[in-house]
Amino acid sequence: MISITPQAAKHVHELLLEKQAPQGQGLRLAVEQGGCAGLQYAMNLAAQQAGDTVIESEGAFIFIDAKSLEQLADCTIDYEDGLTGTGFRIINPRAARSCGCGTSFEPQR
Repeated sequence: MISITPQAAKHVHELLLEKQAPQGQGLRLAVEQGGCAGLQYAMNLAAQQAGDTVIESEGAFIFIDAKSLEQLADCTIDYEDGLTGTGFRIINPRAARSCGCGTSFEPQR
C-alpha cells in the first residue's frame, strides 16, 4: 500500500493549479536507473496511462507505472517545506540506503 500525506496531497493540488494542468492530471512517480545509489525517483505532472496504478488521497492523484510499483510498495509520499530543503520526499522501507540528496536509493537485496 502506498500512502500520501496530507501535505503531499495539498502540494499536488497547488502544482496542478500553478501549471494550469488539464483536468485528470496528477503526479506521475517512477523509479529509473541512475542516481548515486543505483535507482532514482522521477516525478512529473501527467495524465494517467494504461496500466498505471492510481493512488488517490484528498482528491490528489499519483500515477505509478507497473514497472516501478514493486520498488514503491509500502512507500509514503510526503512533502516538506523547510530550511534544509523543499520538495516531495519518498519514505521507502524497501531502500537499503539512500543518498544525501534523497532522490536516489539502493534497493534491498
